[in-house]
Amino acid sequence: MNEVQTLSRTRRRHPALADNHEMAARNNVALLKDYGIYLRVERGLRPLTCEAYESDLNTFAEFLESRHATLLRAVQRDIADFLEHLRIHSVESRSAARKLSCLRGFYKWLLLDRRIHNDPTVNIESPKAWKVLPKSLAEPEVAEMLERAAMNASHPQARATALRDRAILELLYAGGLRVSEVTALSTSDLALDAGRVQVRGKGDKERIVPLGRTALHALEEYLREGRPHLARITTRRSRTAQQDTARMFLSLRGMPLTRQWVWHLVKAADKSASPHRLRHSCATHMVEHGADLRSVQLLLGHADISTTQVYTHLALGRLKAVHRKHHPRATARPKPSEPETQATEESAEENRAQRPKLMLVYSRTSKEGS
Repeated sequence: MNEVQTLSRTRRRHPALADNHEMAARNNVALLKDYGIYLRVERGLRPLTCEAYESDLNTFAEFLESRHATLLRAVQRDIADFLEHLRIHSVESRSAARKLSCLRGFYKWLLLDRRIHNDPTVNIESPKAWKVLPKSLAEPEVAEMLERAAMNASHPQARATALRDRAILELLYAGGLRVSEVTALSTSDLALDAGRVQVRGKGDKERIVPLGRTALHALEEYLREGRPHLARITTRRSRTAQQDTARMFLSLRGMPLTRQWVWHLVKAADKSASPHRLRHSCATHMVEHGADLRSVQLLLGHADISTTQVYTHLALGRLKAVHRKHHPRATARPKPSEPETQATEESAEENRAQRPKLMLVYSRTSKEGS
């Protein structure tokens, strides 16, 4: 039985109760609409982020309406029961924790806007979740994928799409960009002479991402030989179309690429890859080659260094190599050269000679202290 049938049946049996249910639903819808405007206008969050927040809040609002409650009158018991409801329905701990974080932000806004006097999310513990390490590709896997894309683009009869696809793959790996950041790029964001691209990330935060020679060459070739063919396909030039054709990566119809299209492109290049896995691969490989976390944080656009610290767990190969090289009891520790060995033996002899003196001083100090 759907919600409309349930409401109709309830209205026949309990008219007053049905009216209260409708009023609660209308109040919740109006409240969520105001909060959505706050997220987009005042906080400047991206549309996808706002949609995720609204989805989580709608789920909680429906849960409250089933209990004949509203968002403004929710109490701690409602929050706790909602989390228990998610657990019973096998919702993962990470998803439940994200929904609770969304509720915290929502009720904080209501409190600051003086629409409520008490925050029902206070003293509600977040569901414990295992920290999932990001999955990345091995360097040979990435190299093989990019080499195949380069071969397709270097063919004498290479199409504009082959040049575009290679440029996208190189950009995803070289700059560690999110797929939404790639699809939102405009031609004016790229500075080939300076070797960088200006990226708009989460919350419309801008950052400068440097690019390597291979990625710059792929982008330059695409802009010179591939993109003009794609841009000429669009014949009607409305205001919207002009804005669309300013995007860096275009489809065969001359329209901006979607996130789903880029995802399928990466999957076609390598079944085990994805746009976000290339981003993780970029960060992991940089850390493995000795990059500091602060630099990786700036490159990826992480707001908190704790988000970047997860990549230290992935650089186990480099960690093992450093351990074998520098730990005194590691099996692969390099043997010291002859002068160093002699100096080490002399230092050890001096230590043995000074050991009785040190023991004597220690014994005197112990007696005086006692």
